[in-house]
Amino acid sequence: MSTDILERTSTTPTTTDGDHDRFAHFFKKSDLDRAYFDGAEITALCGKKDVPTRDFTRYPVCKTCQEAINAIPE
Repeated sequence: MSTDILERTSTTPTTTDGDHDRFAHFFKKSDLDRAYFDGAEITALCGKKDVPTRDFTRYPVCKTCQEAINAIPE
């Protein structure tokens, strides 16, 4: 009898404190209001779920969020 090992690559972050992803993300304004007043977790344009509490000006902009913003016609 033989046993096969299946290797799987995980794209899920291994930390849960949010420090693994120090980027400024773009959110919908209505979601931001809810997060600031209720402390609710909201979803960025890139799909990351977060409770925005840090000073976003200290971090580089998330490339996926920036691409989503650039794809919106003016």
